[in-house]
Amino acid sequence: MAKQFIVETSARHVHVTQQDLETLFGKGYQLTPKKYLSQPGQFASEERVDVVGPKKTLARVSILGPVRPETQIELSLTDARSIGVDAPIRESGDVAGSGACKLVGPCGEVEVSQGVIAAKRHIHMTPEDAAEFGTTDKQIVSVKINTESRSLIFGDVVVRVSPKYALAMHIDTDESNAACASGNVMGEIVE
Repeated sequence: MAKQFIVETSARHVHVTQQDLETLFGKGYQLTPKKYLSQPGQFASEERVDVVGPKKTLARVSILGPVRPETQIELSLTDARSIGVDAPIRESGDVAGSGACKLVGPCGEVEVSQGVIAAKRHIHMTPEDAAEFGTTDKQIVSVKINTESRSLIFGDVVVRVSPKYALAMHIDTDESNAACASGNVMGEIVE
């Protein structure tokens, strides 16, 4: 039997710097964990912001914690097009020259000159996982996802290796809908 891993859908979300968090929610503000995620130390917070583009606003988008060195907005391509923002497909953290938007919170607004991306689909692995799967950091692989109605193979999946990760693949909502992926979905690397 092939080695498998969980495939999780990563819905639209925002990562913020401490400075932007304070602009949006008030001086000294700290994120309130609502639900811990599969990646160690990561959580969905109680706090939400509006993401404003030239055409439309996405209301009440979740902020993921903890705070980051750069503010980043991760949208599906459908989301980005609907609000009129260019969101290049990038790995998390690669925001140079990416899309712009405005974030609106209860205490203020932040103009984000770059930081809107569609996250490149990826698999988080520990070094031990990578050894078991025969992969390396930044390797590009294809992953087969078996679902009842729309099994498919995703190409261009980047492997991200760090001792800080837990084994899981992340796809956005557009990709999840294309595969009819809901509930407990597993993937396997294919040639």
